[in-house]
Amino acid sequence: MRSVLFFKKFRPDPELLALKAELQAAQADLAHAYCQFNQALDPELVESCIYQISAVKARCNYLIRSIKERSPDALPAFGAAGRRGGTGEPSPQGGGDAEGGAAWT
Repeated sequence: MRSVLFFKKFRPDPELLALKAELQAAQADLAHAYCQFNQALDPELVESCIYQISAVKARCNYLIRSIKERSPDALPAFGAAGRRGGTGEPSPQGGGDAEGGAAWT
């Protein structure tokens, strides 16, 4: 008799794909916010840009955590301890969040 092996066709998680797409969009928003900041002259506009950058960074950190929870091997650039470099120690810049997310500096 002939034994036949059937392999399940791998289908990417649609929610994971949506999170990754949203992260790419958020990263584009962050680049745009930095461009606005670099061109701002009025002190109130500079302050507004700083708040916008902070908000987009928070959104990026949330999305990165969500992607990690959904697929731990999805972001191999981060160390085993959940931080860049994998030391488990905070960066000298004080980056990262309380749960070990990525620091956007």
